[in-house]
Amino acid sequence: MSDLLRWSPFERRNPFDLMDQFRRLFDSDAGRSMIRVEEETKDNVLTVRAELPGVDPDKDVEISVSDGQLHIRAERTETTEQKDEGNYRSEFHYGSMYRSLPLPKGVKEEDITATYKDGVLEVKAPVPQTEGGTKPQKIQISRN
Repeated sequence: MSDLLRWSPFERRNPFDLMDQFRRLFDSDAGRSMIRVEEETKDNVLTVRAELPGVDPDKDVEISVSDGQLHIRAERTETTEQKDEGNYRSEFHYGSMYRSLPLPKGVKEEDITATYKDGVLEVKAPVPQTEGGTKPQKIQISRN
């Protein structure tokens, strides 16, 4: 049985041990499969920045648009080595990551550009201005 399931109010525990177990619970492969992004719309351009360290954008990243959604897929192979006196440990992580984001109405696929620098993928999509945009009008409330 897991330590997270066994708990007694009379047993003294180090709270940091419980936090470590909780962190490991959410530090699974499922949590790693979601690409972290930052979105910003400025001067009628949507900019999406995605964290993709350790990938080759030419081979490992695919960007597509369908049904008003921007899709980002990436494959990563990560190697960790630890060398201690008389011990050697190597760990490999393989996995795919995915993120889908809604695009503003009117964005054209052919206008979308992407760059990759220092582990960050940046996708830019010009957002068309709405035609005939009117200012919101205040509506008066009447009492009956």
